[in-house]
Amino acid sequence: MSIKKSLSSRRSYYDINRQMPISNEQIVSTVKELTELVPDAFNMKSSRILTVLSDKQDQFWDLVYDVFGGKVSHEKLDGFKAGAGTILYFYDNAIVEEMQKQFPRYAENFPGWALQSSGMLQISIWSALRELGVGASLQHYNPVIDEAVHRLYDLPESWKLIAEMPYGGIGSEPDPKELEDISKRVRIA
Repeated sequence: MSIKKSLSSRRSYYDINRQMPISNEQIVSTVKELTELVPDAFNMKSSRILTVLSDKQDQFWDLVYDVFGGKVSHEKLDGFKAGAGTILYFYDNAIVEEMQKQFPRYAENFPGWALQSSGMLQISIWSALRELGVGASLQHYNPVIDEAVHRLYDLPESWKLIAEMPYGGIGSEPDPKELEDISKRVRIA
């Protein structure tokens, strides 16, 4: 599949389930492979992933509900919980700080570069999941859930949570995307 076709197929799927067209092993293998392939400034390898599967999936979304004290509807979070798993995206701030020490002239750029790498990894995994027939969406309940996630999974304090990607079998297709006047965002000099 071409990159344009892959990106145009990638959508935010909110109606997901546990009837997966592929195995958990294929998901994990794809995540590992793409984490290795996606570039990072100065080859710092700052991205970190936690893939939450099976009963841990329920536990994660129940945790989100509890942390928000009911301020996010059960119905909304249950839609994510209905999926087969959730990929949590982090960057390792210890790596970023080490790079800042090694390359002080670029120090202020490393946090942004870590975010850029995470963004490239997110779109790569999201697109790859879609190519595999899996639906996903990207959520942002961080930083509110950060402390609870670190405690639940015993993660290093240096891991900074960036986004959460629930995924699963596709229950229904989202509405077609409306095209925009792209000239408002892209200019030619």
